[in-house]
Amino acid sequence: MKNFQPCNEQELLNRARLAAGYSFGEIANYLNIAIPANLNKQKGWVGNLIETFLGANAGSKAERDFANLGIELKTIPVNKQGKPLETTFVSVLPLMANHGVIWETSHVKYKLSKVLWIPIEGERSIPLAQRKVGHPILWTPTEQQEQQLKQDWQELMDMIVLGQIEKITACYGTYLQIRPKAANGKALTEAIGENGQIILTRPRGFYLKKSFTLQILQNANCYI
Repeated sequence: MKNFQPCNEQELLNRARLAAGYSFGEIANYLNIAIPANLNKQKGWVGNLIETFLGANAGSKAERDFANLGIELKTIPVNKQGKPLETTFVSVLPLMANHGVIWETSHVKYKLSKVLWIPIEGERSIPLAQRKVGHPILWTPTEQQEQQLKQDWQELMDMIVLGQIEKITACYGTYLQIRPKAANGKALTEAIGENGQIILTRPRGFYLKKSFTLQILQNANCYI
């Protein structure tokens, strides 16, 4: 069972339901994985733990986590009230060569076409090993949700193409936002400036706003 790889959607969902109610410590012990004292230097540890338990098989970050099933995996830290504690990363934002890109073939749509959400206890007052895994939610965007995601994406990409990258703040977008995506503020990448020139700026990523992921959680009526 430790080398579990789901063959179909139902197997994956059953495995995710099996994890619900267990602590990170219990799952880590089962998998024989060391538990860090905190997440300061290992921010991706929880996601990796859940991926390992569920048998994620993506060969690269460009793929969905369960490439053979067409499903992306997202852990979502929540507080005692079941509200998301942070925004959710979707994909790196391409800052160059964006003329002619469309939503239908975008990486954001690809990643969000079907998502397995795993709510997890995220409050820092709870010791890491004692935090529990919640009930899984297998989600596909509704027609209205996809329309709004598409609109957000289009407006943000238009600004990128027009050289307005430095004007974009996290306030833009209803469901989707753009935020810096780098280990530190010193990392720079090329982008188009307002006068069409190449400038250096911080890498950016697409993120889902907390208000949107809360909507997903509430619609599923399923928390920890």
